Amino acid sequence: MGVRLLGPELMHLTLCFLGSRPTEEIEPLCTALEGCGAPPVQLSVGAPLWLPARRPRALAVAVGDPQGALGGVRELLEQALASAGSWEPERRRFRPHVTVARLRAGFTTGGGATLTPTPGLCFQGDSVSLYRSWLAPSGASYEALATLPLQGFAA
Repeated sequence: MGVRLLGPELMHLTLCFLGSRPTEEIEPLCTALEGCGAPPVQLSVGAPLWLPARRPRALAVAVGDPQGALGGVRELLEQALASAGSWEPERRRFRPHVTVARLRAGFTTGGGATLTPTPGLCFQGDSVSLYRSWLAPSGASYEALATLPLQGFAA
């Protein structure tokens, strides 16, 4: 089959993509994360989508932000992380989603295959993590370098 489902341990919502960073920046980034303040956010499961839309390489589920708080959390994180090193926030539009499957090379979606709607579920985003990703031919794996609850942060 041309689709590789991701295990739950690989599913996450990326707020700030840091890319490749020098090793000496890891500790300051973790410290910056600890100093960031934001409340928990109420989120919802959105529609399934192919990413990118033109030549999909992944199947994802959009994450809804009914109260509009996720953008504020992301902005606080961007400011804190940018102040910790030479990292600069991405300029592209933020599209909150969770990738659930990767498409194998050469697999096509058949010109915009219809996707089944997702259930209308809500959940609370109550922590943020700084991850290191390890890339391998079999796919990526992730190592949490710092995880902090959103509640309890000083606002």
